[in-house]
Amino acid sequence: MAVEEKVELENQKLQEKLIELQREMEEKARLAEERLNQLKYLQADFDNYRKSLDREKEQIIELANEGLIKDLLVVLDDFERALQSMKEGKDKEGLLMLYKNFFKILEQHGLRPIEALGKKFDPYYHEAVLREKSDQEEGTIIGELQRGYMLKSKVIRHSKVKVAEKSCEG
Repeated sequence: MAVEEKVELENQKLQEKLIELQREMEEKARLAEERLNQLKYLQADFDNYRKSLDREKEQIIELANEGLIKDLLVVLDDFERALQSMKEGKDKEGLLMLYKNFFKILEQHGLRPIEALGKKFDPYYHEAVLREKSDQEEGTIIGELQRGYMLKSKVIRHSKVKVAEKSCEG
């Protein structure tokens, strides 16, 4: 019986050792799963950070372009005034060609004029400089004193406009 008791005792020790090893293995598996989840969150955070940096870089580039394009609007205005004051001829045709090329380059960088004449006044796009009595519906733009422009979806210069006002009749 001593041998049987020894075998039984040994068997119990092995069972306890097995249970202990299973607990350790479960703990290690839980820890590994926890670390894997942490790693996944870290990877997602890093991806979000990288995307945020990319967006910020794009905004900085756009802002740099915005400053340059705002400065070039003065030249665009001068072109328009020169074209209005010139008589028909080869000089005017040449200047018009330069103007169109210049404007096309600015358009390629996202510049577009704000439509104003005949539209309803919108303070987001227009700046009312004058009000004039008119038979047009009140709030309609009846004159554009200076063209406004947008760069992509941002207004960089409001249109300076003349707005219709109800005429007091009778």
